[in-house]
Amino acid sequence: MIIIIIFLFAALAGIDFIVYCVAERRIMGKIITGFVSLVVVIGSPWIFLSMFDIGLDNDCCNDSAVFSPEHSFTMYFWIGLITIAYFYSEWRTKLAPPIIEVIVNCLLIAGIALNVVLGFHLEDMFFIAGNLPIILLFLIALATNQRKVQALAAEGYYEADGHVKSWALKVLTAKPLSKFPLLTILCAPIIAMATAILMLFGQKADSVIRAFTDTYSHGLSQWDYMCDNVVCGGHYLCSVAANGHQKIVKPVRLGERNGGTIVCNRQLLISNAFEEVLETKTPKLHRFIRRNYNKVGDKIHKHYHVFENKYLSDVIYILMKPLELVFWLVLYTTQRNPENSIARQYLSKAERAKLVARQEAEKAKVNG
Repeated sequence: MIIIIIFLFAALAGIDFIVYCVAERRIMGKIITGFVSLVVVIGSPWIFLSMFDIGLDNDCCNDSAVFSPEHSFTMYFWIGLITIAYFYSEWRTKLAPPIIEVIVNCLLIAGIALNVVLGFHLEDMFFIAGNLPIILLFLIALATNQRKVQALAAEGYYEADGHVKSWALKVLTAKPLSKFPLLTILCAPIIAMATAILMLFGQKADSVIRAFTDTYSHGLSQWDYMCDNVVCGGHYLCSVAANGHQKIVKPVRLGERNGGTIVCNRQLLISNAFEEVLETKTPKLHRFIRRNYNKVGDKIHKHYHVFENKYLSDVIYILMKPLELVFWLVLYTTQRNPENSIARQYLSKAERAKLVARQEAEKAKVNG
């Protein structure tokens, strides 16, 4: 239902833009236009961010944050600042002094650029329903500002007193082919000032860029390589522990997981059998635990070279022993044939089929 509403308002913004280009007027009344703007410019982005960014981490196995969590504050700051500039431009009753008007127009252009970049970063559906309508409304705001400034300047509304005010007025009243490239260039000092303020709050000078690049599985992500060796749904700590010294961790055989070969010791097999029980008996609890445990796997993978140390693997194996005992107790109190459950973990489909057939044969023989 929410998606249908978002697409409906996106369509209204598109129609409004087309009518404005053809007839130089808004198709809807001021109240309806304002409501559409609220939904498109504020509602849709924050619904999207609350679902796909706020509170999420970089995650190889689940929904990964749109913006790098470390740099997301910078993006929220810019989104908020640009949103304020847009609604100020839409709802004011009279034009501000030239300097303020230049800043407002620069922020609208920055907003268009941000939404274009987000279009490359996100899937097509999000761009069409979210970013494109915002771009169209921002273009209407820029065009309306252009017409208002030129009309008032022709009436002598502005007094060019002072060099800065006179220069700002020249920029505002310039022809569009000159004005908008100039405003785009003037975005640079505004970005520099905002960056300096953000650095006081712990952000970095390149946070705007790294908010996009330091992510997984999105259009501008540069960290996808970190997911190359992550096996989703795996037992990260137990898998690391199984790679310790053989005399300590006691590997029993090789196994297959997502097409790859892994070392299996009894601890890993018991852990996976326990998760199988958990998934069957309490699926909601299993999803909660798995979602949070995958975050552990993400941290492990970021420092994978550290966990290749066999001595560290030995330590993790020993630390996991109490949990292994708990898992073993659960298996032996909930399963009729717990060792069969343990034995079939991480087998290939063919090997698992052979094991099941052998177990069924033995069962039939006993029931004889």
